[in-house]
Amino acid sequence: MNQMLAMRVFRCIVEAQGFSAAAERLDTTHSSVSRHLQQLESALGVRLLNRNTRRMSLTAAGERYYAACVDILDRVDAASQAVTQEHERPSGLLRISVPLTLGTLELGRWLPAFQQRYPDIRIDLSCSDPLVDLVADGFDVALRICGPLADSSLVARLLGVSPQVLVAAPAYVFEHGLPRSVVELDAHRLLTYASATRWSLVNEEGESFSWDCASFFHSDTITALHAGALAGTGIAAFTLATVQDDLLAGRLVRILPDYTLGSRHCYALYPHARHLPVKVRAFVEHMAEYYRDKS
Repeated sequence: MNQMLAMRVFRCIVEAQGFSAAAERLDTTHSSVSRHLQQLESALGVRLLNRNTRRMSLTAAGERYYAACVDILDRVDAASQAVTQEHERPSGLLRISVPLTLGTLELGRWLPAFQQRYPDIRIDLSCSDPLVDLVADGFDVALRICGPLADSSLVARLLGVSPQVLVAAPAYVFEHGLPRSVVELDAHRLLTYASATRWSLVNEEGESFSWDCASFFHSDTITALHAGALAGTGIAAFTLATVQDDLLAGRLVRILPDYTLGSRHCYALYPHARHLPVKVRAFVEHMAEYYRDKS
């Protein structure tokens, strides 16, 4: 008896919920599936399935053995895939969901290098801030920028953490002056995002200041706030990774540089860690490198 094959057949019977369905999935016959199960039960000396003409159910031993089969077979498949993928060139269509910030304001920083590095990967990019249903919507991977991630059925890999900073255009500072303290912000034009009208600033000593700020300009998209900040409309909050180039080029300047509005985390989300396609792994590793350079 080929025990590994018999274990795969047994697992398929359980997951397909029947001998005929398992035989169809395995492209074999009902009798062959039944024979593998009989041989496995004989070798183990226990009954794994209770079965009659109408229904089938796992025995207590069968439940334990099924769980062990899943673990063993997944480990074997993952090991084989890992060895295979070492020599596999990433290719094919990669469907990605990213937030608007990453898909617009930061796109030029990470996409060209990725395409040059992996020319055989074609990209279908969707930009939206709400989290999509990866499986139902057919995405391979999603990136999200948020606070610490809540529990999820998805695998979440933390790519980087970036502080949120206050910035404004030099033209705004020239016209309205530079605030020297948190309380002076009330006299300035503040640009706020979505429902984030309450700002909580923390300084290097750990002191925090929170207040409901009056919005001079309010938008539900980061790109609009970024455009408004560059145009000199007012003071806005962005992750440092988003405005790093603007600060270096002098298009924006830090406001109250000793303070931040906490940090935002960037995660790569995908349905499962095992059997992760090489194209997804390549993208996640590339983005991890991108954020390491920004930290």
